[in-house]
Amino acid sequence: MKICLFFIFLLYLVSSIHAYQVSHDGRAIIINGERRILLSGSIHYPRSTPEMWLDLIKKSKEGGLDAIETYVFWNAHEPSRREYDFSGNLDLIRFLKTIQDEGLYAVLRIGPYVCAEWNYGGFPVWLHNMPGIELRTANGVYMNEMENFTKLIVGMVKQEKLFASQGGPIILAQIENEFGNVQEAYGDAGKAYIQWCSNMAQSLNVGVPWIMCQQSDAPEPMINTCNGYYCDEFTPNNPNSPKMWTENWTGWFKNWGGKDPLRTTEDLAYSVARFYQTGGTFQNYYMYHGGTNFGRTSGGPYITTTYDYNAPLDEFGNLAQPKYGHLKELHDVLHSMEKILTSGSVNNTNLGNSVAVTMYTLDGESSCFFSNANETTDATISYKNVNYNVPAWSVTILPDCITEVYNTAKVNTQTSVMVKKLNDAENEPISLQWSWRPEMIDDAIILGRGQSSVHELLDQKVVNDTSDYLWYMTNVYINKTDPIWSDDMKLRVNASGHVLHAYVNGQYLGSDWATYGIYNYVFEKKVKLNPGKNYISLLSATVGLKNYGPHFDTIQSGIPGPVEIIGKNGDESIIKDLSSHKWSYTVGLKGINNKLFDENPKYNTGKWDSHDVPINRMMTWYKTTFKAPLGNAPVVVDMQGLGKGTAWVNGQSIGRYWPSYLAEGSCSLDPCDYRGPYSADKCTSKCGEPTQRWYHVPRSFMSSDENTLVLFEEFGGNPSLVNFQTIEVGMACGSAYENKTMELSCNGRPISAIRFANFGETEGSCGSFGRGSCSSEQDAVSVVEKECVGKEKCLVQASESVFGTTNCGNNDKRLIVEAVC
Repeated sequence: MKICLFFIFLLYLVSSIHAYQVSHDGRAIIINGERRILLSGSIHYPRSTPEMWLDLIKKSKEGGLDAIETYVFWNAHEPSRREYDFSGNLDLIRFLKTIQDEGLYAVLRIGPYVCAEWNYGGFPVWLHNMPGIELRTANGVYMNEMENFTKLIVGMVKQEKLFASQGGPIILAQIENEFGNVQEAYGDAGKAYIQWCSNMAQSLNVGVPWIMCQQSDAPEPMINTCNGYYCDEFTPNNPNSPKMWTENWTGWFKNWGGKDPLRTTEDLAYSVARFYQTGGTFQNYYMYHGGTNFGRTSGGPYITTTYDYNAPLDEFGNLAQPKYGHLKELHDVLHSMEKILTSGSVNNTNLGNSVAVTMYTLDGESSCFFSNANETTDATISYKNVNYNVPAWSVTILPDCITEVYNTAKVNTQTSVMVKKLNDAENEPISLQWSWRPEMIDDAIILGRGQSSVHELLDQKVVNDTSDYLWYMTNVYINKTDPIWSDDMKLRVNASGHVLHAYVNGQYLGSDWATYGIYNYVFEKKVKLNPGKNYISLLSATVGLKNYGPHFDTIQSGIPGPVEIIGKNGDESIIKDLSSHKWSYTVGLKGINNKLFDENPKYNTGKWDSHDVPINRMMTWYKTTFKAPLGNAPVVVDMQGLGKGTAWVNGQSIGRYWPSYLAEGSCSLDPCDYRGPYSADKCTSKCGEPTQRWYHVPRSFMSSDENTLVLFEEFGGNPSLVNFQTIEVGMACGSAYENKTMELSCNGRPISAIRFANFGETEGSCGSFGRGSCSSEQDAVSVVEKECVGKEKCLVQASESVFGTTNCGNNDKRLIVEAVC
């Protein structure tokens, strides 16, 4: 007995050694007694694949991150009540263990409301349909379900000993998400709900601190945190809480019809440096890798399949240079100052004109930040009899208050220009060979024989989001003596679905759809009815359910009505409202329900036809085979020429496509100016081009032999232009200021040529460089060619000792190189 007790005690001691004690104060997060500043990045496990996770996490660590942050997606894990899915890219535990294996911390944002431009904000739609429920408020039905899911996740994580208190990687957990942004709409019940969230979370005894982002009244001991483009002016509501930034938006998401957003490298670095200058403790990039909204996961509505988000790792997992490298340098500098930033005394000096000096001192040593928040004017700061030039909208960091080691506006990292390359595995024929079949709109639809019938128009969410598509079907009897009868009759439908296709008596009448931000619209078309009974069938299609805003869950989708027949009697309009007629409903489309996209369809529903493949035909299925592109580079499929629909590769959905939806609005042709506050409308591009033309096909979705691509084309398009390509670095433009070292890389492939090189002053931009007013005496191209050509990576110092003297005087000198990969 004594031996057993001793053994148990020994096990306890061993396990205790590996557990992390996580605490905090107003200056730092404290892990096992060490005061830390932490740099983190969001990677959402369902927006990538398990085969990508290790590579993404390794690159994050190499980029200088300490932690990985992720949401937990309730609707993905509990698609039906009490039926759970943690398989494939939903394997949360495997994702967390991969983080742990790479020696990084984790931040688990359970929510379980996540927003995240994710379908319905991460809520399962069956919640909406539970009797008596109100979401995100003091409602017993909702709180019971939320607590059940939260306890499920915490229990799974505890069982695998993944909280830091158990020796695992998770150092912070989050309950709720951005509720403070909408709390006013919920009144006192909202305040009670937040207090309940806090109490419930604390009762779970996870052994790590809990956070609530955007929650200015977060109950103690919850830590409220900041989300946004800039959080340097944020102050937590509790003076004993550290200053934390859970979402530094690295860019912005795309919507159908939207332009390409861009947040510059210089501005993002500026926001991070300002945050730590002003006492920041924890900063997380949202996103560090955005990834892809596979399947029907994108929300909004109208959020695209790509979720690239201008992240330091692009949608496909490539380094997005220069953003990745410039931030890596910043992380290294900040980590070198960690002790003084978390324990030193702070002195701030305002020099006027938005210029400031912050000095941290500890044990006789000091570190300095020089910031210039002026949007147009560079500043010269005289400090200890030395002049420092600080460009507008930038921060200079001097770890010893003497030597300028880093400036947010001075990028010493290459710009990688990504290019698409044709599929070398496909030689002849160049174009894919297609077969096709129609989507069967059969008599049951034409005659309105649905799966269920009620005398009202239903919210499309009633089907628990099992499909994008819902048929609304009714009939109306009209004879020639009816006052509404005329030669000028119209069908009018108030819809919010977000796409509507109308059929009358089995004949297609027309379609309409919403635009981003305005989801209620009126479909109105002239219609010819027959004397007697007429059948009206309306197909409503959602494009992701709303994911944000007060009471967003109650906003109707589908056809809220009224649905009306309008006739003319002289100058008088006569309206027949069909809204309370008997409506029959059918969920989904036959082809999707029968899984025509699968290698083994649910039913044998006929053959595909390889002859006379139609183009621009609505409601049509297309199928082809292809070989996976050679090599390891990420694969994309070009959907140019198609309308709108969904694509599957070997039965796995790669998401909704809609290349016919062009980016609206105007774009400036002027170079993007990083100076001044960022917004999603700043520095946009690709106006008039398809909102999204290229779609990610993970290599894990493909086999080395023959693969199958299936398209369901809803609007009508031409599949003949569809093709598979790889995306790789095609050109690398290196940049280094004087006395810095330029690193040039083709991401695992050799540098084949140097197209341009200059040490001195250079004009233009990557792809169109030209020498400025001064250059080095030696030929820079020859010097760089000798060091770099034939190598996968090379280092070249930007100095006169390497390139010879210049006639640039005191002007800033830079080494600029354009290399071909």
